[in-house]
Amino acid sequence: MTTTEHTELIRRLADDFTALQEAVLARMNGICAPETAAALEHASLAGPVTVVLAHADVLARGAVRRAELSAQLPERLRRLRAHARRVRRARSQAEARYKEQRARRLAGRSRPVDTLELRVARTAFAAAFDEALRQELRDRGLPDGTPQAPESDLGQWAWDRKAAGGEPPAPVRELRDCDDDAFVQALLRDAREEENPYLPHDAVAERWSRHARAALAWGRYAIGRAERDALACPLPARRTRLEALDDAYQDTAVLAARSREALLRATDLHDRMRDCVTTGPFAELVAQCRAAALTRFADAEPEMWHGVRELTARHRADCPERAGGCPHCHRALADALADAPPADADGDGEHPEATLPADVDRYALLADLPDTAVVAVADAAVGDESALCGYGWAAEDGTTGHGDSLASSSGEAEVIGICAAALSLLEHHEDAPVVLLCDSTEAVGVVDAALRSADPAAAHRTLLFPESRQLMARLVRHRHRVQVRWLKGHVGHDLNETADAFARLALRRATGRILPSAARKEEARILRSLGSGAGPLPAAA
Repeated sequence: MTTTEHTELIRRLADDFTALQEAVLARMNGICAPETAAALEHASLAGPVTVVLAHADVLARGAVRRAELSAQLPERLRRLRAHARRVRRARSQAEARYKEQRARRLAGRSRPVDTLELRVARTAFAAAFDEALRQELRDRGLPDGTPQAPESDLGQWAWDRKAAGGEPPAPVRELRDCDDDAFVQALLRDAREEENPYLPHDAVAERWSRHARAALAWGRYAIGRAERDALACPLPARRTRLEALDDAYQDTAVLAARSREALLRATDLHDRMRDCVTTGPFAELVAQCRAAALTRFADAEPEMWHGVRELTARHRADCPERAGGCPHCHRALADALADAPPADADGDGEHPEATLPADVDRYALLADLPDTAVVAVADAAVGDESALCGYGWAAEDGTTGHGDSLASSSGEAEVIGICAAALSLLEHHEDAPVVLLCDSTEAVGVVDAALRSADPAAAHRTLLFPESRQLMARLVRHRHRVQVRWLKGHVGHDLNETADAFARLALRRATGRILPSAARKEEARILRSLGSGAGPLPAAA
């Protein structure tokens, strides 16, 4: 193949999504033509290959799920599962290759190196240098920036200056200015109806990348609902429902591919912004600001500056890299300067987790509760294919519960479990305070914020779907009787282990991966296991 033909093949694969995906899957299966395999190794295709494999991964998992729900022959199901594993492995390898190529590309770019004194001062005395840099930027009429400038505010300012040249097209401005919900709806239309050519524009690429995950979650939500509908039907009557499930997987595959493309676009934008402020006049401006900030730092903190100068001078005398400006030495020098406590100290010289008895450590968070408090532990389990989740809970008084819902993340699923448990206990224990323990710090923080503010909207960044938002709105009405606290998970806590077992059972039931008779036996086994435990929590004794 001539160079011209090879270049043309690369260009065709880059421009034709279907052709690229067919070529990638053929290579994965060992049936790819040599010239195509060689073209796929071109650096320009490293990113696009991850996009087509994100799409193929969802479709492969969808084929497996449809086969499971339609009772396909075991041999066909084994083949589909093997194919899905190969696609997942190829996707992981492609993403790793893309990261390696990008790292090599960035490493090959020459960037100005600050003086050793400046780098040591910035690292060892960050707060003092930050203030000096802010004063310098302010005096020059520039954005405040941060210690990481030019990668932050100053970098954005420089990029805007360079990219200035008129307003972007009206459709881009519309995407830039609409609220978050409207933007996510635009991403869903992009996947389900017609591709939006304005999403890759620099003015909205970062926003696209930020919200692509939310759009993808709505795709998994559609899969979960379709899966529920299919499981609710007898096997002979599932054909129409399985077609709806297939449609949901097709849409979600496009959302997964577009989510990956959004990440590539945003990454490329960040790389170009970095280039903008590390070369030419902007690089010179950044260097001037940092040098002037170092002078301000030296004037404001003479003792710190004296320490920096003495240490760097001694270091240069023996450093083998001194001719290159000691490019990798500043962190070790900063560590030597910083007056940090030893790594094994925790402020008061004690180690509570290591020295306190296990029961005291585990249950200390309940010592302040009244005897009438009802304490329970909630947990949740999420799957890979859809938004279906399971939750479970177990209380000190022996009551338990479990169920399923739809969640965009493990954090949302854990919040659902907390809310469902608390609402059930509130109903069965009049006037008693209810305390829910959970091993998810995210979920505890979200629920606590909503209860403290008396506003369910305080949890909306984590709670994407209507099911969880409705539960939270109901729980907030009882905020004066409810507390939520963190509990370290999987440390032998009977209620925590029971809640976890119920959550996993609920997920298996929701996805049809356990027969009803087997689910009943498993539920009885979990309850027997709880009954044979060490009894109630010490705080409730």
